[in-house]
Amino acid sequence: MFDKSCIFFFFFDIGMKNILVVLLGAILWVLPAQAVLKERDLGKTLSILRSELTNSHNEQSKQLSKFKEQRDRVRNKLFSILSNSNQNALMLYSQKPDYVFDLTYACHEATEQFRDFKKSALPFRSFVDRQNAEIARYDSLIVALKHMPTVNMTEQEKIDRNVCLTFAINIRRSIEDQKTALNEYMRYYDLTENRLKTLNDYANKRYSEIQNNIFINGGESYFSILSQFGSYVTRTAETVNEKYQPSKQAKSQWDSRMIVGLFVVILFYGIISVTLSFVGIRFLLPKKFRTETFMVKRPCIIMAATSVTFALVLGIIKNTIDQNFISMASDLLVEYAWLLSVILLSLLLRVDGKRIKSAFRIYTPLVVVGFLVIAFRIILIPNDLVNLVFPPVLLACTVWQWMVIGKHNDNIPRSDVFYTYISLVVFVASLICSWTGYTLLSVQMLIWWVMQLTCILTISCMAAWMNKYAEKHQINDRPITQIWIYLFIYKVVLPLLSVGSILLSVYWASDVFNLSDITKSIFTNRFIDADNFSLSILSTVMVVSLWFIFAYIAKVSIDLMKYHFEQNGIQNSASRTVMGRNVIQVLVWGLWFIISLSILHVSNTWIVVISGGLSTGVGFASKDIIENIYYGISLMAGRIKIGDWIECDGIRGKVSSISYTSTLIEANDGSVIAFQNSQLFTKNYKNLTRNHGYELSKVCFGVAYGSNIKQVSNLVVQAVGALKCPYIDREKALTTIVTELGDNSVNMKFLCWVDVTKQALVESQILSCIYDTLNEHNIEIPFPQRDIHIKNG
Repeated sequence: MFDKSCIFFFFFDIGMKNILVVLLGAILWVLPAQAVLKERDLGKTLSILRSELTNSHNEQSKQLSKFKEQRDRVRNKLFSILSNSNQNALMLYSQKPDYVFDLTYACHEATEQFRDFKKSALPFRSFVDRQNAEIARYDSLIVALKHMPTVNMTEQEKIDRNVCLTFAINIRRSIEDQKTALNEYMRYYDLTENRLKTLNDYANKRYSEIQNNIFINGGESYFSILSQFGSYVTRTAETVNEKYQPSKQAKSQWDSRMIVGLFVVILFYGIISVTLSFVGIRFLLPKKFRTETFMVKRPCIIMAATSVTFALVLGIIKNTIDQNFISMASDLLVEYAWLLSVILLSLLLRVDGKRIKSAFRIYTPLVVVGFLVIAFRIILIPNDLVNLVFPPVLLACTVWQWMVIGKHNDNIPRSDVFYTYISLVVFVASLICSWTGYTLLSVQMLIWWVMQLTCILTISCMAAWMNKYAEKHQINDRPITQIWIYLFIYKVVLPLLSVGSILLSVYWASDVFNLSDITKSIFTNRFIDADNFSLSILSTVMVVSLWFIFAYIAKVSIDLMKYHFEQNGIQNSASRTVMGRNVIQVLVWGLWFIISLSILHVSNTWIVVISGGLSTGVGFASKDIIENIYYGISLMAGRIKIGDWIECDGIRGKVSSISYTSTLIEANDGSVIAFQNSQLFTKNYKNLTRNHGYELSKVCFGVAYGSNIKQVSNLVVQAVGALKCPYIDREKALTTIVTELGDNSVNMKFLCWVDVTKQALVESQILSCIYDTLNEHNIEIPFPQRDIHIKNG
């Protein structure tokens, strides 16, 4: 049998977030679950109850020792959490308001610990209630066994009754002990939770102050700093000396010597990364890959490989060195290396060798500013130093960006030209903010655009690659059954990445400064919060994202339906496709609308009230529309299909499309006429191709009186029958009939079945044939004549 105790150790080893699962799982494990049903007599019932209680008691005895061990380990883990919270408290309460980066880091640690702790919360009260119920059940069982008369019992029944009573008392006592232990654990848990909550509330308060200082209050403008430059430099020097002066009394993981050592390590491993990349590409890469294009792009390839290698090295350092400062710095540097790698790889895939140097240089100012901001964050630079150094640096980078635009924009792709101008706008806006006192806001703007541009380049690179793939494999000419995955990536994944990149870049930018908690609250904040409607940034993004998903579902469903109709040769496939497309669109977009209303917390009562108020007016106003929709559904059900030839109001033409409101006809004269669906039902339209596509054509002609009618009929039938015209139905007989004895001729009609689409052409050929035939046989074709008698006055 599987050893159940190992489950506890497995759960404990997977992390702090599951410590409650361990303890509560142990409690549930040892809770008894025995029961008996009514047997044939009391003795049999006591015997079975004794067996159940014995098994339960033995199992409980085996597990209690493990439960106590796990309880102690969980309690120690809680003490560890409480100890960490004390560290966070000391760090948080000791921060100065001027050290924004230090303060945000401390606030983030406090809020993150509280959030992780709350994720592991479980309903303790319900477990206590369950234990109380078990205790009450055993109290009743013990009373029943104690007061059970033993006069008429056999000796075996008395023994079973006493054993059951003993086991029930022992089990009840064990459950009481478990309840006491759980209550003790809950006391520790409540103590820890209250401690963490206090820290979290204080951190959120400081977050609010930081947010106001960044976006609302600002600080001294740089013009004011320049007016008192000497005193400000002196004050900044004192601040820097105070912050970075190594302590001789105690060694700290955040000592300035660690910062210097980190940058030395970065330089060392950067050189190693460059060396490895250069050696690998220069000497280890096979010659067949060293094309002319590769050699032109080799510097950029080496830089991209260096960035990837550097990120891997930093990841190894982070996982092998247990040091808070190194861990924090490695995370930020890995993120920066990833950003640089994405920019370089995007340029390698999108830009040819002749333009790649120019393309890289237009992004260099942003790359430099990004590294500068990351460096500020790593060393937790004081506000005074940021306010003194960053505005002139930003001015230099803005001028740099303007110069590279003028020098290299003629030699880069058009999309990159657009990005350079946006970068210049961001630089200018950040420059204005920094010089007017909002330096931290300018830093946030720049790091946001670096992140956003990275996302844009990543998505653009993927889209360009997919377009080349589609062109190479002729995706547009393939059936939907072969390209639905491609469409899913192109129509769903890429748009979702584009929408999500906006939030993601903002979140990343804020997370660099440990302001992710503020960002989350902004995303989820309902800036419209009425009783029947609410709107937030996150809900808006969700609705837009669902729109892309449902658009893909609608398109793929319609294409699959059309493919099915065409492959199976179903008649009226075009009309069925139109009807199916409309039905699918109604279902899919209706579901999207309902889900969107749920996301936006639109009240059902509100919808009912509005729809009820509008239903009457809309009903009267849309009576004709509804009527056309009804008749449109009837038409699409099979009465008319696309491609049919119909005649209505003397207009003959081919049906080109059928919608819910109207039917379009391409008339014989080339015009396109729209008939409302209700018109086709209220008027006697004729479907000329509904049955077999042929129509009885009646060609009129006349012969002179005295002609042999039988001979004329035979001659005409033989002559027309000899015509090589594919549009005459040969399966039906050709015939002539006499229709009238007219004033000047014996009028006749030639009857035959002709293709509806070619009727005018065929009738012209038949008339010509009749005329030639009658002339060849000297049969007179009369025309109206009048005798004029002139009388003399």
